[in-house]
Amino acid sequence: MGLDNEQINQLISSLLVFLQGKEKALRLSLIAFFSRGHLLIEDLPGLGKTTMAIGIAKSLGLSFGRVQCTSDLLPSDITGLSIYNKNKSEFEFHHGPIFSNIVLVDEINRATPKTQSALLEAMGEKQVTIEEKTYQLSRPFFVLATQNPLEQYGTFPLPESQMDRFMLKISIGYPDRESEKDILRGGSRREELYNMKPLLDRTQTLKIQNDIRKSVYVSDKILDYIMDIIGATRDHKYLSSGISTRGALAIIGTARANAFVSGRDFVIPEDVKDLSQYTIAHRVLFNEEFDSQTKKEIIKSLIEQIPIPV
Repeated sequence: MGLDNEQINQLISSLLVFLQGKEKALRLSLIAFFSRGHLLIEDLPGLGKTTMAIGIAKSLGLSFGRVQCTSDLLPSDITGLSIYNKNKSEFEFHHGPIFSNIVLVDEINRATPKTQSALLEAMGEKQVTIEEKTYQLSRPFFVLATQNPLEQYGTFPLPESQMDRFMLKISIGYPDRESEKDILRGGSRREELYNMKPLLDRTQTLKIQNDIRKSVYVSDKILDYIMDIIGATRDHKYLSSGISTRGALAIIGTARANAFVSGRDFVIPEDVKDLSQYTIAHRVLFNEEFDSQTKKEIIKSLIEQIPIPV
């Protein structure tokens, strides 16, 4: 356990060279990845979302694919399609970017609902069905999707079923003054990032994911604490719909990953509490229109009222 945890700390340190001032967002992204989930980043353009996705893929020695969502994007642009080969007199399947280990889906809410739905099976089942044939996706498989919180013209809000597929929803935010000054001084380092040598390989990455799922202990007290949180979301004056069972599993998964990254093989209440605003706010339905910050504050207030197990 200690060795793998140290590898993740080295990973974070190496990537912070290219993601100055983004340590929290990077840590949350790796928690989503190592808990075998997917990540939604809602933030303004130009704050490092693409750099983060490329950096995680390069540092782990994994394949990377990118989908730039537009209103005319087709499901086949994501999954791939069969093309007739005249020489062989048969159809050949050409894989789309979804078959990469790490897939950046940029401005996901600009794609139509039909195209968004092409991601549902991939994110939930780690497979895609095309022309009645099922194809297994690569392992590990991680979708990092982005959306702009301000530009709503020409967008299609993600339905609840799609939002529930994301393990965490985060924002990156502006870097602090000194970090941004360093970025301006040094300029873009994207080319260096592409040449970055992997710190882990696919086998080591899969082992860490497996260790987190099987070796990080969750006590009955922690499970009861999570059940209390779930119950509170299902009976709250500002919520019309609470956390689903899939959402509850996500809370446990990210808590395990957070414990592991922190160097522990057991979950404590803070692993659940500290991630709550990222694991819960996008999974519940509010009965009034609130902005993102207010939603987080409501969830934070809800969590504070739940007794912490001792």
